[in-house]
Amino acid sequence: MRVRLEPRPPSRLRELATSLVAIIASLAILGFLIALAGANPLTGFFLLVKSAVFGKLALTETLAKASPLVLTGLAALVAFRIKFWNIGGEGQLLVGAMAAAFIGARTVIPEPLLIPSMILGAAVAGALAAALPAFLKVRFEADEVVSTLMLNFIIAYLMAALLSGPWKDPVSGWTDSPDILPAAEWPTFWRGTRLHLGIVIAIVSALGVSFLLRRTTFGLAMDIVGDNPRAAIHAGLKPKRIVLITALLSGAMAGLAGAGEVGGIQFQVMGSISPGYGYAGIAVAMLARLSPLAVLPAAFFFAAIITGSSEMSRQIGVPIFLADAIQGLALLAVLVASVLSRYRLRLDLARSGAGP
Repeated sequence: MRVRLEPRPPSRLRELATSLVAIIASLAILGFLIALAGANPLTGFFLLVKSAVFGKLALTETLAKASPLVLTGLAALVAFRIKFWNIGGEGQLLVGAMAAAFIGARTVIPEPLLIPSMILGAAVAGALAAALPAFLKVRFEADEVVSTLMLNFIIAYLMAALLSGPWKDPVSGWTDSPDILPAAEWPTFWRGTRLHLGIVIAIVSALGVSFLLRRTTFGLAMDIVGDNPRAAIHAGLKPKRIVLITALLSGAMAGLAGAGEVGGIQFQVMGSISPGYGYAGIAVAMLARLSPLAVLPAAFFFAAIITGSSEMSRQIGVPIFLADAIQGLALLAVLVASVLSRYRLRLDLARSGAGP
């Protein structure tokens, strides 16, 4: 007996259903982990939802955390659409954060231009960080999974060196960058909360990527290159050029996520500026099935888990790293659901060989 996969006809309804099943399955496993930690799963889920959604501070904090997840999710999405496996969103976010912090502290820039300069500088920095592995792929056929992943560590160590060296506070000794100027702090939309300009940038980016993929010739070219690079060449396209441009766009959006953390949350760069938003963006993109608009609810789901797990940990004593566990579980569940939505399992009961 053997198991084989048989292709199914495409169905958007089936894809949606399997994504919902994947979320339910990952939450069920989370409930099991809460019980394993010695707490009541129902109490844990109640606290998680309450502290992530209900109330002004809870909801706005979740939206603030969803902002970088939307952008890193879009960064992964556009790259994955052309089969450029960009795992470097974390490093590109950190580069964007450093660029935004540097620009935001410049007194020579006119105050009205500080925030636009931070946004532009972070996008350019993130794009350049993605350009290197993209160039290595199209020029030398280097594996972008390895190059983008390794670049994350290189950038993180360079940031640590910068924080421990030129940016280190000479008086207090704190390894943080200088604070950005008050004029560079991003506006908030609800007094007393951290819901800042980044959420607008995230939503506009999702709408822009959706328009790009569905309504432009470049979006069509991306799909052709992603499906069949040889066919793209015969169609007169230049796959290498499209890969490079798409990688730049991917890195730019990850860089914007870093700018939002500096301009709207931390107002400086510190070693813990990102709790893994770049890696979580991959799970967001996969949960959204590489659909730009679906990234918005997918990012909100993960942000609610991150926000709610902190309060759940304080109230009932479960480990806070359950938020990281649920991200990994959700990604695995979505990957399994993705396979089952495109293929059906067939059991071949026939015996192999010519026995009696």
